[in-house]
Amino acid sequence: MKKTIALLSLLASAQAFSHVPDLKNYPIQAVYADLTLLKKANIPVLYADTNTNIGYSVLTGPMLQKLSELSHQHGRCGNFEALSEIPNDINSVKKDLEILNKLQTRTYNYANIKVAQNPKIADALQELKSDNIKQTVTWLSAYPTRYNRAPNPNIHVVDFSEKLKLLTQNSSYPITVDLIAHKNTPQKSIRVSIKGKTKPEQHVIFGGHLDSISGWGGTGRAPGADDNASGSASLLEALRVVLTQEQPERTLEFFWYAGEESGLLGSAEIAESYKLEKKNVIAVLQLDMTLFPGDGEFKITSITDFTSPWLRDYMKALNATYLNIEILDDKCGYGCSDHASWNRRGFPTLFPTEAKFNSMFQYIHTDKDVISSVMNFEHSLIFSKIALAMALDLGNSEQREPLF
Repeated sequence: MKKTIALLSLLASAQAFSHVPDLKNYPIQAVYADLTLLKKANIPVLYADTNTNIGYSVLTGPMLQKLSELSHQHGRCGNFEALSEIPNDINSVKKDLEILNKLQTRTYNYANIKVAQNPKIADALQELKSDNIKQTVTWLSAYPTRYNRAPNPNIHVVDFSEKLKLLTQNSSYPITVDLIAHKNTPQKSIRVSIKGKTKPEQHVIFGGHLDSISGWGGTGRAPGADDNASGSASLLEALRVVLTQEQPERTLEFFWYAGEESGLLGSAEIAESYKLEKKNVIAVLQLDMTLFPGDGEFKITSITDFTSPWLRDYMKALNATYLNIEILDDKCGYGCSDHASWNRRGFPTLFPTEAKFNSMFQYIHTDKDVISSVMNFEHSLIFSKIALAMALDLGNSEQREPLF
């Protein structure tokens, strides 16, 4: 199937949408997306992998709008990954999704993971403060929007990076704070890298997206308190305490990604670069929406699709040793947050979030995503604890995903 034929077919089918504006104002975007949502949106699917429930399509702006609107009706983010370019033929797509299919269906043979109690980690967890998370969420949600294609998409990014530089400037071991430019969005991502003492080539990665969105095209006010000032703040609080500890054996990297709401733009480019550079990534943790206890206080959800069974079991072991909260299981479909970028490229991923998808905060992606009485910063602190315990335990161990 030739690219031009596919595009002409899709552009023709787009005319069936009653709300289609002038198509020249919208870029054509190739995506991997949740197959169920593509079909419900009546969007032409050029290739489907029914095992992973992922579809490949090339979308016009109105199609992206319809997909986004339907996703939000189901309490999700966009559930798609925007590809950097339109593939030349369908065979490359088929090969890509066959690899992802194998990643999802592989089996593991290992005993249940156990994490021994470490007094230093237990003490460090007591240093985390929910008030710090509240201060960061309040600060980030005060920006009118953090949309990745706003007229000034990097105001909050630069301000946040300056906070990180102040936080890390007195460290006794090597730390860098970088702004990462992207091809597919003018917004930049932020990386804080703490060099490992004895195994610097081994990376344990923590991330959350810093952008927000409200309305199609990001034209509305987008405070994004829960989505995702909360995850960004939970991650920052974990980093703050990590910096009070000894230098880790493995390299720890903390990312605040650009453009998640427009198709995982920042994380996809970063994960692809790590794959091309053959970096040794031990684990990837994603924090996205941590503030609304939709299933009850101290009940969180572990996303089971497009994540690593080993890391899900590892989090349960951390919980049994240090947290003693209730962990529920749920699925979110492909591309619901930045972990999918890393998972598709073969890296072990973990995505705990505030609640099951049917119980999550209903006002994400609107101007009502603000701090209110229904938000719970002690609930959000759970995710700082997960990130901190993971950084101090996995960052100083030999544990890794078993070979299969």
